[in-house]
Amino acid sequence: MRTFASLAAVLVLSAAVPAGAQTPAPAPASATAAFTLPALPYAAAALEPVIDTQTMQIHYGRHHQGYVNNLNAAVAATPALQGKSLDAILGEVSKHPPAVRNNAGGHYNHSLFWRLMAPVGQGGEPSAALKAQVERDFGSMEAFRKAFEAAGAQRFGSGWAWLIWTGDKLAVVSTPNQDNPLMDDAPVKGAPIVANDVWEHAYYLKHQNNRGAYLAGWWTVLNWNEANRLFDAARR
Repeated sequence: MRTFASLAAVLVLSAAVPAGAQTPAPAPASATAAFTLPALPYAAAALEPVIDTQTMQIHYGRHHQGYVNNLNAAVAATPALQGKSLDAILGEVSKHPPAVRNNAGGHYNHSLFWRLMAPVGQGGEPSAALKAQVERDFGSMEAFRKAFEAAGAQRFGSGWAWLIWTGDKLAVVSTPNQDNPLMDDAPVKGAPIVANDVWEHAYYLKHQNNRGAYLAGWWTVLNWNEANRLFDAARR
């Protein structure tokens, strides 16, 4: 089975854009930049009405680009990180300054988040294997959804809700800020299978302070095809 941290490079580097997809253009990377903004796998308007176009443009083009820029600056200022992959950085993030933690997490989390969404009707369904595991660990798909929404709703301030594979079972966890379950000091470590961003910038233009409405509606754009792939990869 792959180690949890080794999945990070696969997740970020395998982001692809289907033919015909229209995305906001990432800022050009410098010749020395270690990390770059991955292209969105759909147009900025593709997740309407669940996630509005303006939110996608700002979230992707400003927030995520900012994490990439700041991570590159932090790496350039930290000799011990020179030439290290994102998964290696996450695996030792507790040893480094907060700027490394926040921006490495922000880059990883968002790269995964974009790929875990798809236009309404295009995200597929849980595979037989994933559905069976969810039912084994949570009792039912509905119980899992409630636990996942609760994890997001109860996260005070900014953070993320996760479904992870711990090595022998699935678990729902929440992390603050841009932390994730691949970090070396995560309270519960595991391979991400599903992740939802509950920072206010992910939903505020449409839902204002109603995080619950955002969480409930998000299932219609969840890309189960990608979650199935992640689940299969995590169990190898």
